[in-house]
Amino acid sequence: MIIGYARVSTTGQDLETQKEILEGEGCEKIFVEKVTGTSTAQRIELKKMLEHAREGDTIVVTKIDRLARSIIDLNKIVQKLNEDGISVKFVKDNMYFQAGEEHNSMQTLIFNMLGSFAQFEADLIRERTAEGRERAKKQGKHLGRPGQSEKDVRRALKLYQEREQNGMSVNDIVKTTGVPRSTIYAKAKELTTQ
Repeated sequence: MIIGYARVSTTGQDLETQKEILEGEGCEKIFVEKVTGTSTAQRIELKKMLEHAREGDTIVVTKIDRLARSIIDLNKIVQKLNEDGISVKFVKDNMYFQAGEEHNSMQTLIFNMLGSFAQFEADLIRERTAEGRERAKKQGKHLGRPGQSEKDVRRALKLYQEREQNGMSVNDIVKTTGVPRSTIYAKAKELTTQ
C-alpha cells in the first residue's frame, strides 16, 4: 500500500498542494495534520500512520521537513520504518529509502544535511519568536489573544444561562458575542462554584 503523510505547522498554511502531490504519487490513504513539526510527541496523525503501515508499504511525504524537523526524530522514524520493511519516499527532495537495501553514503549525507537544515530553520524560528516576545514585554505590550470586554462576557454568560428560554446553542452565543466557548464555560463554572 502507498501511504501519504501531509503536515502544516500553522493554520495559515495550505495542505491542498501536499495532498495533490501525494495523490499524484498514487497514495491510497493520506494522513493529514496541522501541528508543529519540531517534536513528534503531539503528532497524532503521524502516530496513526506509523501504526497503520505494514511490511511492504511505502510512505510518501512531499518534503523531509514535513516528516520531522529534528534530525534525531527524522533518522529514528526512517530507520524504524526501513527495519519494519517499509520504504520511505520524499518527493520534492528526490530521496527514496528502500526497505531492506543498504543506503549509499552520498544519499545518507544529503538526507542528514537536509534534515539538519530543517532543524536549523525550526531553531531560528524559535529564537526569533523568543526575541520578539522579550522585546514586546519590555515595551509593555500584551501577548496572546486579545481579551474580551467585560460587557461582552456578561452578555454571553446571560445568554448561556438563559439558553433554554432563548433557544440559543453555545455556538450561537459564540457567534453573537464573539466570546470564546472556553471563556463562557469557565465563567459559568465560576458562578456555580461560588
